Amino acid sequence: MTWFGHDGPSLARRLGLPRVEAYAALASTMDEAHQLAAVGAPAGTMVVAESQTRGRGREGRRWLSRPGAGLWVTMIERPSDAEAVAALSLRVGLALAPALEPWSDGAVALKWPNDLFVGEGKLAGVLVEARWRGDRPDWVAVGVGVNLVAPEEVPVPTAHLQGVEPIELLRATSAAIRGAAAAVGPLTPRERDAFAARDLAAGRPILAPVPGLARGIAASGALLVETAAGVSSHASGSLIFASIEEGC
Repeated sequence: MTWFGHDGPSLARRLGLPRVEAYAALASTMDEAHQLAAVGAPAGTMVVAESQTRGRGREGRRWLSRPGAGLWVTMIERPSDAEAVAALSLRVGLALAPALEPWSDGAVALKWPNDLFVGEGKLAGVLVEARWRGDRPDWVAVGVGVNLVAPEEVPVPTAHLQGVEPIELLRATSAAIRGAAAAVGPLTPRERDAFAARDLAAGRPILAPVPGLARGIAASGALLVETAAGVSSHASGSLIFASIEEGC
C-alpha cells in the first residue's frame, strides 16, 4: 500500500510518527482511523489516502476526494482534556492556516467552525470526531482535506494550493494537527486574537446559526453572534452568510 509512491513505514520515519497507514484509495480515512483507534493505535497514528470513495465533512456532507486532487488525511490523538476537545477544530485551523500560506495565492482565512478559505474560495476543511469513555475523551480522529486541484463538481467557489510536493504538505499538516492536539484548556486570549486576524466572518451579516452579525468566538470555541437581543454564543451548527444561499 502506497501514497504518492510512499509506503506507511517510510512515511512514519520521515514524519516522526509512531504509525502511518498509506493508501492509493480508501473509502474514508476517518472511518479507518476510528477502527485503528478502537484496537489501541497510539496517538500520532496517521491514515492517508490519494483518494476516498466515501470521504465526508461535517454533518455527513460528502467531501469529494478524487485521486491526486488533494490531501486526505486523518490522525488519531488521545487528549485527556474535554475542554480542549471542544476547541480542537479551531486550533487545528489556527495552526494549519499559516502552514498552508506559502503555497496559496493569498492570505488563508478561517471560517467558523472548521473551514479554511482564500478569498471567498474554500481551500481546506477540518473534521474532528471524538469517542468518549464516560465524561473523558478516549480518542479523537482529526481529519483534514486540502485542495490541490480545484474541484470542478462543487457548485460554490473553491481555492487550491500550488507548487507544493505532497510529502511537504503532509509534513506541514501533521505538525499542525499534533501541535493543536497537545494544547489544553479553552482558547487563550492570544489564540482568540489570532483567530480574529483571520476571521472570514468578522462583522458580516449571517443567516445561521441565527440571523445577526458575526462577532468572533468565545474561549470555548463557540461562535458569537450579535442580534437585537444582544450577543449570543453558539457551540454547534453551520455559519451561513446572508449574501449567499448556501453555506460552504
